[in-house]
Amino acid sequence: MLSGLNHITIAVSDISRSFDFYVHTLGFTPKARWATGAYLYLGNLWLCLSADVIASHEDYTHYAFSIRSEDFDAFAAHLKSSGVTEWKTNKSEGKSIYFLDPDGHKLEIHDGDLDSRLSACMKHPYEKMVLF
Repeated sequence: MLSGLNHITIAVSDISRSFDFYVHTLGFTPKARWATGAYLYLGNLWLCLSADVIASHEDYTHYAFSIRSEDFDAFAAHLKSSGVTEWKTNKSEGKSIYFLDPDGHKLEIHDGDLDSRLSACMKHPYEKMVLF
């Protein structure tokens, strides 16, 4: 039986550039690095950066990272001053900033969790939404 998310691997075009972005801009902890990849850690998330050809990012797939509400504004300001490109404006509950990594992967910093999202959905459900 599955017990949770093990790790996420993201294809990147330049290991050094992505390593610097995820470590220095986002605050991941480096665990290992080699010519074509790196292992990073954040909270309990294991992230692998893997050198590869980058595919198109036209769909809504994105990776969201948690942040405490009291830290959100300062971190969002840090991201903006780092020159990240924002790809979406937040329209859901809680505070979010949606931005791109150096290879155009869609990322989000969000101060809520599943419980806060479901609570908001109880008040304003999405079209044809069923809550379990």
